[in-house]
Amino acid sequence: MRNFHSILGSDIEGFLAVRKTVLSDSAMKHDACYLAAFDTYLADIGLREKEISEIVIYGWQKTLTGKTSSKANAIIVIRLFIRYLHTLGIVAHTPIIPKVADDYVPYIFSDDELERIFNEADNIKVTGTQPNPQIKIAFPMILRLLYGCGLRIGETLALQMKDVDLEGGVLTLYHTKNEKQRMVPMSLSLTEILRRYCLAVGIIGVPTALLFPNADHSTPMSVRSVRNKFDVILKKLGMKPPRGTRYKRDRGPCQHCFRHVFVFKSFAQAQRNGQDIDDSVPFLSIYLGHDSLQETEKYLKFSSEMFPDALELFDSYAGTVFPEVAYEE
Repeated sequence: MRNFHSILGSDIEGFLAVRKTVLSDSAMKHDACYLAAFDTYLADIGLREKEISEIVIYGWQKTLTGKTSSKANAIIVIRLFIRYLHTLGIVAHTPIIPKVADDYVPYIFSDDELERIFNEADNIKVTGTQPNPQIKIAFPMILRLLYGCGLRIGETLALQMKDVDLEGGVLTLYHTKNEKQRMVPMSLSLTEILRRYCLAVGIIGVPTALLFPNADHSTPMSVRSVRNKFDVILKKLGMKPPRGTRYKRDRGPCQHCFRHVFVFKSFAQAQRNGQDIDDSVPFLSIYLGHDSLQETEKYLKFSSEMFPDALELFDSYAGTVFPEVAYEE
């Protein structure tokens, strides 16, 4: 743990100790860096009381340099720290997150599109020249895991039988982005579908067996092969836009969009159940294996035409918690 020198140094250490339980090492270093700079500022101005006024915050914000997005990232961390101070009864002014341009547009499959995609996947034909005939039943299972659990494609393809608890309906992910191992629960229906798949390919009781192997069964199916197969389906259904027709930062329909759909449906369900969004988003962030809430933010930007009510609700929440993600050149 770093040494902090301001009057709030011990509180910063306490805050980081709490954050350590939910963050990866890289995210911890990220937070600690911003807090160290904030601590230095408080020490330099000679803050003597455990109270942070608006003037103090304004002065600190003037010291921030770099792009607007970088300033916003620093403010997010300090906002979280200030929220922690509030739980200790310490009066502290909360800075406002600056807005910066964001043209990233995630694609959200509609229910009708999802039905057509799964129907096409369930009926794919395998030719005699296909090097991996198992793809006929593996591909539909892969899509259902992406959709039902919000997994990344690499996490899905790396699964082995030992990572699957069919009794408890839980997947344990070891090969993840940023090496953030996590456990992911499945619905009862998805667990049953996966159980039948494992029986069909004969891997139950074989801990080291890959769920989705290549033709030689020694390596996982490649991300490219899944992407190419999915693109064929999208083109057949008329859902693949021509090259050069998409907006900047709009990747268009792809298999990663299942992760966006999962997040949206989770968010919408929490809303219907009357759950406080301020409480549910951090849990969703951990479930997805994100390093921070900022990383989760882009998954919660939905089409205002498709989901106007949910978008309005999230925007009112996100405006006080997340910055707009900047893509400055």
